[in-house]
Amino acid sequence: MSSREGGKKKPLKQPKKNKGETDEEDLAFKQKQKEEQKALKEAAAKAAGKGPIGVGSKKITGKK
Repeated sequence: MSSREGGKKKPLKQPKKNKGETDEEDLAFKQKQKEEQKALKEAAAKAAGKGPIGVGSKKITGKK
């Protein structure tokens, strides 16, 4: 006879990590995020010092 278990079965739940526990992968990921954030801020500060791109030169068409 057929069973009455129709549809998908639910996956087993993974045990939750304690907030106090951090493994090496988490630490490496957080360090990488901090470095990317720092690089982004430096690039934004460097770009803010310069004027807009493409401004300052006149277009010469040759017509008078």
